[in-house]
Amino acid sequence: DRFHGEGYQEGYAEGSQVGVVEGRRYGSLQGAKMGSEIGCYLGFAMTWQCLLQKCTDEKNSKKLRALDSLIGMIQKFPYEDPTYEKLQEDVEKIRGKFKQVCSMLNVQADFRVGTERSSLTF
Repeated sequence: DRFHGEGYQEGYAEGSQVGVVEGRRYGSLQGAKMGSEIGCYLGFAMTWQCLLQKCTDEKNSKKLRALDSLIGMIQKFPYEDPTYEKLQEDVEKIRGKFKQVCSMLNVQADFRVGTERSSLTF
């Protein structure tokens, strides 16, 4: 009984330690993927915003408003708070706005994050 109890305690302690290390590694990887994705969206939006600034017709005005909205959403995103309750919800909203902007600009954007590389293609 004593050996069983000691073995359980040792195994539990070792498992907890390994779990913390594995959880930290997984969280870092997922955070890096999300940061890369959101960063690409921001760069995309700011580039198009600069390209469209000189055009003042109504069509481009709508595109600029959508780009401004996407940039605002990204800038308000709480990067520093991993416990943010609406993280997934806000990321989905940003993705949806990005797709809307791509549609308005008539750009086919495909963002992929993989083990080999991450890319944003047009």
